[in-house]
Amino acid sequence: MEADRNIADVLGTLKLFADLSRPQLEAAVHTLEEDWYSEGQRILRQGLTGSGFHIILEGEAAVKLADRDVAKLGRGDFFGEISVLLGEPPTADVVALGPLRCVVLPGPLLQEFLETNPKVMFRMLQAEAGRLRNSLRWEA
Repeated sequence: MEADRNIADVLGTLKLFADLSRPQLEAAVHTLEEDWYSEGQRILRQGLTGSGFHIILEGEAAVKLADRDVAKLGRGDFFGEISVLLGEPPTADVVALGPLRCVVLPGPLLQEFLETNPKVMFRMLQAEAGRLRNSLRWEA
């Protein structure tokens, strides 16, 4: 399918998927769902169940805590993973700042996906470590 090939091409340019071979990228596409969000649409709501692991392909989103912007996410960034991994509601809202194109891995598939793709899991861990470092700097 042309759409799957397009998504595989885009994923291959993202840091999170940079270490995967073409066959691995194509296999990953079959586990992902493409979603589009409109400007102002709330994708995750603080305190409600998280539904999946979102990876931004196009556009930007704001991470909000109590209506305060705490981060801006763009192409290649991801969100929703903490809620899925911990089985807890999201701790922040994520809102589309304009048209937003994402691929989403349903929550129940995340563990198997990461175990099957340890290079993606390592890249995710690196990104999480960077986020933790940045949040500690904000508190200092």
